[in-house]
Amino acid sequence: MADIENTKSKYRLEMSGISKSFGIVSVLEDVNLKVKPGEIHALLGENGAGKSTLMKILSGVHQKDTGKVLLNGQEINPKNTHDGQVLGINVVYQELSLINDLSVAENIYLHKLGASKFWMNWKEITRDAQELINSLGFDIDASATVRNLSIVQKQVVEIAKAISEDTKILVLDEPTTVFDPTDTQKLFDNLFKLKEKGISIIYISHHLEEIFKIADTVTVLKDGVDTGSMPVSETDTDAVIRLMIGRELKDLYPVRNITIGDVPIFEVKDLTAKNTFVHNVSFSVRPGEVLGIAGLGGSGRTETAKLIFGADKKKSGSVFLNGEELKTKSPVDAVKKGIGLVSENRKEEGVFLPLSIRKNISVTDFKSISKKFGFINVEKECKNAQNLIDKLNIKTPSSEVPVANLSGGNQQKVALAKWLSIDSKIIIIDEPTRGVDVGAKVEIYNLINEVAKKGVGVIVISSDMPEIMGIADRILVMYKGSIYGELPKEKFSEENILRYAIGKALKN
Repeated sequence: MADIENTKSKYRLEMSGISKSFGIVSVLEDVNLKVKPGEIHALLGENGAGKSTLMKILSGVHQKDTGKVLLNGQEINPKNTHDGQVLGINVVYQELSLINDLSVAENIYLHKLGASKFWMNWKEITRDAQELINSLGFDIDASATVRNLSIVQKQVVEIAKAISEDTKILVLDEPTTVFDPTDTQKLFDNLFKLKEKGISIIYISHHLEEIFKIADTVTVLKDGVDTGSMPVSETDTDAVIRLMIGRELKDLYPVRNITIGDVPIFEVKDLTAKNTFVHNVSFSVRPGEVLGIAGLGGSGRTETAKLIFGADKKKSGSVFLNGEELKTKSPVDAVKKGIGLVSENRKEEGVFLPLSIRKNISVTDFKSISKKFGFINVEKECKNAQNLIDKLNIKTPSSEVPVANLSGGNQQKVALAKWLSIDSKIIIIDEPTRGVDVGAKVEIYNLINEVAKKGVGVIVISSDMPEIMGIADRILVMYKGSIYGELPKEKFSEENILRYAIGKALKN
């Protein structure tokens, strides 16, 4: 370690000629990446382009087939994540890896647990963790059990955990997908501080506007090959997109030519949670309408969706579908009535990672693919799964591939596909394009339009304000557990959304 630290090199990290295959599938081919000390280096590419695999080789999760990895000019070959962490390489992956039954402090300093031969100073560990979180500008109790945190808070804990060690290279894989603009800015401020300390930051994101705000250099991967590296100051969004997808990207938000019904298909009246955080929520959705729900992290958007879906218990209030009151006491009841929910937390709630794509898609629709006596019509099941794989452009050699083997963005598509396979009347989509590349976003937006065109009511929850303004017909904004304001299309603006999101009235 000392030799690596003392070696003079222009670059902190040099990955050259990196190739990696899994069986007959080539994931990376002769990839090069160079990162300087104190640099924020953006790594971009479509889902399945090889970004996460390259970072897993860097951190020791995977072993490269060919190529060299140099840290401060010295070759390294980490065999596991422990080796990588000892070298100062820490990764915050898109999929969270916290231990739910431990406290925030225990998760952050997990590497220290058991280091003492005698006993742990729990008070000191909790105090240090609290100071670290406070320094990041977030309000999280270090003694709280991780299971009880929101997904935004869990993401902050992941970041705190990564920088609690002697980090030389910090890799962030889609860190802001669940952050609202305020939390995103806090993260950026912290990255600039780390940059000043000489830490090299590799930043993976599909939010291209973020790249042009914070990154110094950008490297683009396409189909496992690096298609170019350049200073951010010498390129623009259109050029980066061409390198990513090999074509021009026009009309990111497709035009909606859909006739919206006059009579609401779905109504929520005075919905209040048992824990009373969500209270007196009322709204309606018309057939063919895409209703957006915006708000800051912790405003109650996801909690409201879970109440409607029967995943959380309500204290009072009513839900109506086509004028009939629904008694949804569980997700099973909701699915039977034609309500689908694409969760923001796909790893724990959206997909079954060990199961195949085919089985994930079929899990909500056994009725339509079953023969007499409940036997599955495998031919029909495979045809249905392949149809959705093609429609959503899920990158996979087969429908039999376990979902765990897919990239994050393709996992998101599978989570969406299982609800598109059934005759839903209402679909609630929480963070629809979390971890999805720009090309795939258009595919998902087109699918949302296609579903709405069939007369389905679509509720989209999103922290991405350009996205929610681009796809919604109407936006509700939540604040402290209730609907604070409503915006028709002609009043859509980031300022108006933010004003409602912080509990302020609109300007005249």
